[in-house]
Amino acid sequence: MNKTVMITIAFSLFGLFSCKANYTDLDVDGFSDKVGAYPPVRLIDVRTPEEYSEGHLMGAVNYDWYDSLFVDNVTAAFDKSEPLYVYCRSGKRASEASKALSKAGFEVFNLKGGYLAWTDAGKPVTKYEVERFATASGAPVDIILIKHGSLALSYDGISIQVDPVAELGKSTDYAKEFPKADVILVTHEHGDHLEDATISTLTGDNTVLLLNQTSRDKIGRGEAIGNGETRTLCDGKIKLEGVPAYNTTPGRENFHPKGNGNGYVLTIDGLRIYIAGDTEDVPEMADLKDIDVAFLPVNQPYTMTVDQCVAAAKVFKPKVLIPYHFSKTDISSIPDLLPGIDVRLRDMR
Repeated sequence: MNKTVMITIAFSLFGLFSCKANYTDLDVDGFSDKVGAYPPVRLIDVRTPEEYSEGHLMGAVNYDWYDSLFVDNVTAAFDKSEPLYVYCRSGKRASEASKALSKAGFEVFNLKGGYLAWTDAGKPVTKYEVERFATASGAPVDIILIKHGSLALSYDGISIQVDPVAELGKSTDYAKEFPKADVILVTHEHGDHLEDATISTLTGDNTVLLLNQTSRDKIGRGEAIGNGETRTLCDGKIKLEGVPAYNTTPGRENFHPKGNGNGYVLTIDGLRIYIAGDTEDVPEMADLKDIDVAFLPVNQPYTMTVDQCVAAAKVFKPKVLIPYHFSKTDISSIPDLLPGIDVRLRDMR
């Protein structure tokens, strides 16, 4: 064999082994140590959406390994500067996904034994989707889409609960699934937004409870905040603004009278999140600026129609819109009606 052929073979073998996929298996305890630490890791559930909806690790986002665009979708969503933590049902799919992602340039850690090993070890899971956003400095903010009007936010070790209610078909056991809240926000006094017992479950020694005046009168505790008022929370890490939320359509005014309920705008290290509460497309929405993520209710006749939701979004133009509080309203047409806005339809019925 001549020297040229030997060099060619050597380079071919080098290329073969240099692109070999490398990832690290972690047992349940090792994986738990990583995903339970702060700052939160980038956690990916590679099972089907149906499996994901039945239960998943807290903070996991779902990218189906069976999707032909799996690697493309993950690459578009995450940069390669931080590792990915991956799991499936028993470990087989996640191993294949880990190989593919490793070849794509990611550092990958795989949960050995998968979701089954995790649950067999008694580790906590959730049934709710999580949307992850980044602040101006790149810090993650997780928004857990609990159901109907109930949300939970997690940032820098801070836990925020919005309109926590344990009924309405929710599977959450707040006492087990969530830590004591640093902040609890209540938009108004209706039973699908205000539940004293759940607030008590989430309240710790240092919890700040902010709510509209009528809710404050109803449960006899917390600090009232009104439209146009602001608060600085959590040692200055979060700015909160109370904004108007009310009905405007004739005959609906008594559902949510003007001046009573609140929407909230949270500013977290430059990331601006608008949680509208129960409202129609009120004129004051024109004053909303630089909204990164908006939650708008679409539950006619009590809040917005689909057309009102679209009209509202066109006024203040959020980067991401997540319709919520929509009950049985068909919201499937909203994405096509709002080109240029990232509309995410999630199961919050």
